[in-house]
Amino acid sequence: MSELIPSLAELHALGAAQQPTYPDPAAVESVVGKLRRRPPLVFAGECDDLRGRVAEVAAGRSFLLQGGDCAETFETVTAANIRNKLRVLLSMAVVLTYAAQLPVLKVGRIAGQYAKPRSRDAEIRNGVSLPAYRGDAVNALGFTQAERIPDPRRLLEVYNHSAATLNLLRAFVTGGYADLRAMHTWNADFVHNSNVESRYEELSDEIGRALAFMVACGVDNEAFRTVDFYSSHEALLLEYEHSLTRTDSRTQTPYNTSAHLVWIGERTRQLDGAHVEYLRHLRNPIGIKLGPNVTGDEAAALMDKLDPDHEPGRLTVITRMGADRIRDALPPVIEAVEQTGRKVAWVCDPMHGNTFETATGYKTRAFSQVADEVNGFFDVHEELGSWPGGVHVELTGDDVTECVGGVDELDEADLANRYETACDPRLNRNQSLELAFLVADRLTSGRIRRGAVEPEFHLEDFR
Repeated sequence: MSELIPSLAELHALGAAQQPTYPDPAAVESVVGKLRRRPPLVFAGECDDLRGRVAEVAAGRSFLLQGGDCAETFETVTAANIRNKLRVLLSMAVVLTYAAQLPVLKVGRIAGQYAKPRSRDAEIRNGVSLPAYRGDAVNALGFTQAERIPDPRRLLEVYNHSAATLNLLRAFVTGGYADLRAMHTWNADFVHNSNVESRYEELSDEIGRALAFMVACGVDNEAFRTVDFYSSHEALLLEYEHSLTRTDSRTQTPYNTSAHLVWIGERTRQLDGAHVEYLRHLRNPIGIKLGPNVTGDEAAALMDKLDPDHEPGRLTVITRMGADRIRDALPPVIEAVEQTGRKVAWVCDPMHGNTFETATGYKTRAFSQVADEVNGFFDVHEELGSWPGGVHVELTGDDVTECVGGVDELDEADLANRYETACDPRLNRNQSLELAFLVADRLTSGRIRRGAVEPEFHLEDFR
């Protein structure tokens, strides 16, 4: 490991927020030692490629679509679940690419999103207090003392399940499943009964005719059949992230090999804290989440520490302001970061600032508020002349009922039907497609209002 990376002890000495309290330090040391000997899950060259793609987003020449589960669980690592998440992201990307005529960078919130920060250390039910569930990487969802004790051996399972997920994803995106000419089959087993579904099918037909024409003309490019797809997760658990850090033999620089892109959360972005100190040494592209209370000075200071060399593609800033605050809170942050001379990739997380609890105890989000935050994000960037570079969405490829509203007009009574998340509510497939069309419309109208040249169709835009 590169000497540039502080040791785990040094990082913890800085004050590491949101870390589990393990009862057996020797067990932690044993697991960390095993993980250090495991092969990397991703490779330095792939991270470098992604950094170049993020630079295109920051320059306003591409759009980033990042999505997946709020919290992955070991139980849901099945071929069907992985395929379902991939196909909703592919469907959204096709909508964005074709409608907005922009290359779309596809990044999954997948193969490592097994840990969650929590606002409270304990959960109380019927007068019984137990450690909060912090994701399958730490403890179990069941409400018993044994299940809620943090267990470091779960980090080995995170590695195993992430490896299996990445292996299947690579097979899907290169083995024919992502072929544009088969896009109708991505959604064949869903009931086609909504306006958004009809709009998607019309777009699929249009793309199909365009592709058939191009093939008839002798154009049959590999870009029809495969896509580039990258993994990401929050770099929350220092034992796991640190133990999967490797020094690249070519450049002698450190990479986190657990994912292509890792991000710092809103709760762990302390300027002098352990997470910022760890991630600032990595060569991966880095994300950082900013909530509504961040100041412009704080944001600029974080950029200076994480990206001292002003490197294109280094930083993705993921804002999670809330629909009622984004139009006021976001402008000073953008202005402060732009004044540093950096061009970062600005991405909107419209989920985390819009969570509320119903009278029946379900944590949910209203699609109308999610859409309003996205619209506010675009409004601010259009006013300032900056590029609204992407969206970061918690979603699933299944027909769950976790967020109210949307094209299917789900209400609070519907939440009990299929509420399956382990933590926060996710958009279902139809809601995700509806959001993709909304974003595509904003991208198209926004580019025209800014006086951009008329977009042209480019085959490589689909990669």
